[in-house]
Amino acid sequence: MKDLEKAIRRMTGTAQERFREAFEQINRHFADIFARLFEGGRAELRMVEPEEGEDDPLEFGVELMAQPRGKRLQAVSLMSGGEKALTGLALLFAIFYYHPSPFCVLDEVDAPLDDANIHRFLRVLRELCSHTQFVVITHNRKTMEAADVLYGVTMEEPGLSRLVSVRLTEA
Repeated sequence: MKDLEKAIRRMTGTAQERFREAFEQINRHFADIFARLFEGGRAELRMVEPEEGEDDPLEFGVELMAQPRGKRLQAVSLMSGGEKALTGLALLFAIFYYHPSPFCVLDEVDAPLDDANIHRFLRVLRELCSHTQFVVITHNRKTMEAADVLYGVTMEEPGLSRLVSVRLTEA
């Protein structure tokens, strides 16, 4: 029983250490990417202790603080649709900078963004393409222009759909 308790304490300690390390690195990337996507401003993740006074970081909540350039610090729920989308993308990209995934599907994440925000979104997305393959579902022309390959569905005849693909980069 003592060996089991010792092993559990050791695993918990390792998990807490890994969580703190991941949290700190993701937080740094989040602040950097947020400032790049918003061309200024600041953002951070904060650990929120549970009410019971728990000191285990694995039990903490995470609070997201964001302040776009020229605006007051506010809750994410009070941001515009485009600001919410960019803030969410900044957090997602921060996680990918910490631990890249082989692929990621983004469905209409660019819909609430204006042309200037699309440009900044695509710049960060291109940087991540060296580690992650992104499938972006979009209707945005600028996003499609930045793609290597386009896939679409066309209906030449009523009830008859056809898949179309176009490679936009040189082989």
